[in-house]
Amino acid sequence: MLLSHGGEPLRTAAPVVRWTVEQVLALAPDEASRKAGGRLGSAGPWSGAGCDGSGAVWGLCKGSGSKPYQTVVDTTGPAYKCSCPSRKFPCKHALGLLLLRASDEAVLGPAEVPDWAGEWLDSRRRRAAQKADPAGGGAAGAGAGPSDPAAARRRAERRAERITGGAQELEQRLTDLLRGGLAAADQSGYGLWEETAARMVDAQAPGLAGRVRELGAIPASGPGWPVRLLEECALLHLLDTAWLGIDRLPEPLAATVRTRVGLTASADGPPVRDRWLVLAQYDTPDGKIVTRRIWLYGKDSGRTALLLSFGAAGRSPGQALPVGVTIDAELTPYRGAGQLRAELGVQFGTPVPAGAPPPGSTATAAVAAYGQALRDDPWLESWPVTLRGVIPVPSGDGWQLVDAAGDTALPVTPSALSRPGLWKLVALSGGAPVTVFGECGHRGFDPLAAWADSSDDGAAGTVPLI
Repeated sequence: MLLSHGGEPLRTAAPVVRWTVEQVLALAPDEASRKAGGRLGSAGPWSGAGCDGSGAVWGLCKGSGSKPYQTVVDTTGPAYKCSCPSRKFPCKHALGLLLLRASDEAVLGPAEVPDWAGEWLDSRRRRAAQKADPAGGGAAGAGAGPSDPAAARRRAERRAERITGGAQELEQRLTDLLRGGLAAADQSGYGLWEETAARMVDAQAPGLAGRVRELGAIPASGPGWPVRLLEECALLHLLDTAWLGIDRLPEPLAATVRTRVGLTASADGPPVRDRWLVLAQYDTPDGKIVTRRIWLYGKDSGRTALLLSFGAAGRSPGQALPVGVTIDAELTPYRGAGQLRAELGVQFGTPVPAGAPPPGSTATAAVAAYGQALRDDPWLESWPVTLRGVIPVPSGDGWQLVDAAGDTALPVTPSALSRPGLWKLVALSGGAPVTVFGECGHRGFDPLAAWADSSDDGAAGTVPLI
């Protein structure tokens, strides 16, 4: 029987998956961290390294000082702890330790957890146990003062009034733009749009502010910008009018409108426990905030879910999951028409190697799925789909994914053409059909992960494309 350092039996006997080098590098907050972590991915700077059956990995890394840095990773989170002063998360030492484990398993053999690592691991496990059973520990929710529903309702009403004022002002701005002609948008410059966006921030409507900033960038986006500007103005007008008439909307659509204008919502749907396959993870900068998106697929429920987390500029968001593993966990969905967002809850055991990819569909079915989703959320940029039996084929200046058994195809989005992942997809295919997961939208299909069609049992694994 495997024991932790405190003599307690481990909570799981499931095999702990060993991450690949690609999965580890996907956790890095930036390119500099990837390079620095890569230099620490060999046995040279490490001593006292080891792992246990619960998913913990630890080691001492020699640095510039007299004392080595103490680094420990809980791969079930994953979560990281290091005594170095770096503000990056994870730091280069955590990345180096995981890269060492990925490339040379013999260096990190089973060992007894040292006290300095065990204290942090025990603390994490206690918090996880309290979260899983708040009534048992009594600590969850301790110290939280009684809420005042009346005061919360008054605050919500005041904010709704400010958003309404902002939406009315924005409608006037759009009216002036169309009355003066779209050509005036190119002459007025970005400053006027930024001023309007600032007004939406003052109105506590960050969702409207973000869309206004996108409008300001369109006149400098190249040929055809008037058409794109008109399309985005129409969507923004639709959102404004939806907010101004929100009382007349069905509740699922009203919840979507609240989210789109920038009101925060809580994950209050019924929890769904499943074996979730981690399909993709990627970060997108948004001003001073970095947004991380993690796509999951429930093997038993057949549901696709999106985890969102946020980090300040220069720091990656705290939540991270290695692409290509399966986690046994509970997810709590958010409300809203067409919304796939969920919140990661309790995890049971450790991640295990992935099995088969999600069941795929044709290009025609993918477009139909996106169209159906637009009925519930007209502001939706894309929809997650899995294409089965497609071949990447060059087409003019771009690429497309062609149904091997049909005569339909989806163009690859322009943003994906410059990424190395496209060539990984082409190499994986070699002219043969593959299964591809990605986001299907009005700009085309953005491939995020792929599997060779000959690997229905998952033996070949997930190939991240971003």
